[in-house]
Amino acid sequence: MASTSPAAVIVMAAGKGTRMRSSLPKVLHRIGGRSLLEHAVVAARGLRPEHLVVVVRHEREQVVAALAQFAPDATAADQDEIPGTGRAVACGLAALPEELAGPVVVTSGDVPLLDADTLLALVQQHVEHDDAVTVLTTVLDDPTGYGRILRDDDGAVAGIVEQRDATAAQLAVKEVNAGVYVFDAAHLRRALATLGTDNDQGEVYLTDVVAHAHREGRATSARAVTDHWLVEGCNDRAQLAALGGELNRRTLKAWMERGVGVVDPAGTWVDVTVELARDVRLEPGVLLRGTTRVGQGAVVGPYCVLTDADIPAGAVVAPFSLLDGDAPAARL
Repeated sequence: MASTSPAAVIVMAAGKGTRMRSSLPKVLHRIGGRSLLEHAVVAARGLRPEHLVVVVRHEREQVVAALAQFAPDATAADQDEIPGTGRAVACGLAALPEELAGPVVVTSGDVPLLDADTLLALVQQHVEHDDAVTVLTTVLDDPTGYGRILRDDDGAVAGIVEQRDATAAQLAVKEVNAGVYVFDAAHLRRALATLGTDNDQGEVYLTDVVAHAHREGRATSARAVTDHWLVEGCNDRAQLAALGGELNRRTLKAWMERGVGVVDPAGTWVDVTVELARDVRLEPGVLLRGTTRVGQGAVVGPYCVLTDADIPAGAVVAPFSLLDGDAPAARL
């Protein structure tokens, strides 16, 4: 079987994010101890790609500076003034070697719960089907705002239509585009060169590459996920909070399955970068941040905030403690 490691992953992080109402770029807002963009990069790294490109545009300096801190080996590609996801990917592709061949994964910098396992399954399907394009989708009871998946009589993906350009019949479709794709590199280059801006938003749509492949008679398919949180994007503060809450719930569940006691999951927050040993007990109101490590059998008392702390096995952290990496052991 062919390798499932993609030739490249392109992460799109060029959006304005004006609905965040913030001086901080949208993709640098944080949940679970990482920025939205860092979550996307961690998932991309799980595929072990040959190349990793992050496409930037708005508030470029801040995004590139942050990228240099957590992914110094990633290539930052600048999107020009031509708008649209298709143009973003074209700029990302231009930063890659001209001879690049094989699968190219395209994902977004504002979908923080998307994980490497989901991306790997999408790449595997792409390779097994010998697809030109493989699309990640989900089915929503209310698909408002999303692009709809259009299928032919054989079930192949014939195209994707954006909400603004859809007919009444197309708007009734509940299978939606998650904005995550695997493309054959050669087809992607050829198709991007044909795209225009003849649509309601006057943008270069990446989704038009799907219809291009179908017209050429190339294989196209979709992989639907039932867990909609995996493809939930973040556009405002309310969505950021919802995604943060769901990520924390999943983080705590995973630790409890590994033998960590959490007295009050609803009031306990643990970053994804924290390490906990078996038989640790977290009392209500605990916040564990950064690179905090808690040793086996330790108890973290109520309403403690630990940041980059190292708690030895068997220790008891007194209630209401505020500790960081420089905190003396006497405060335990």
